[in-house]
Amino acid sequence: MTQEMSGLDRLSDGALMVLFANGDPGAARLLTERLLPRALRHASRVLGDRAEAEDIAQEAMLRLWRAAGGWRQDGAAEPATWLYRVVANLCTDRLRRRGRTEPLDDPDLAADGMPGIEARMVAADRMAALDAALARLPERQRQAVVLRHIEGLSNPEIAEILDVGVEAVESLTARGKRALTAALAGRKEALGHDD
Repeated sequence: MTQEMSGLDRLSDGALMVLFANGDPGAARLLTERLLPRALRHASRVLGDRAEAEDIAQEAMLRLWRAAGGWRQDGAAEPATWLYRVVANLCTDRLRRRGRTEPLDDPDLAADGMPGIEARMVAADRMAALDAALARLPERQRQAVVLRHIEGLSNPEIAEILDVGVEAVESLTARGKRALTAALAGRKEALGHDD
């Protein structure tokens, strides 16, 4: 990596947006490395379909690049927050078009540490069960739960993304967690949880 790229690594996403708007291709590359995987994960969790999630993530990134020219660092949303909101809206549109009736595809398991076949099967079963339970949640609860408990965002960040108050986020995540717990309760033993 060049010394210039290592200097870019230390910049905030907002600063990188401004550099990209001024024609710096390194800033675009670094922002893509930072933000595209997050957008793809979120869309995958919400939609349950990897191919659709890839389309959504790409469209969201294109919209981010189009917005770069007018990007301000004076208190405007962070690029990641802005991107999550775009992904959430695009997912909502996609779910409405398909009527949320399509079954979930099995998730891709990237086995970096190469666990044994039994561990991979248990992990795949758990992921499929979680995805199926998430798919049954109302759309806003699902997005709140995914953003909070899978993506690790704070309630204020989620409130900004979903355009609701923090209290609404707390309510959505609490109801979503209760519904997931109820949906998965009868499957604990089958999913390898003895307690």
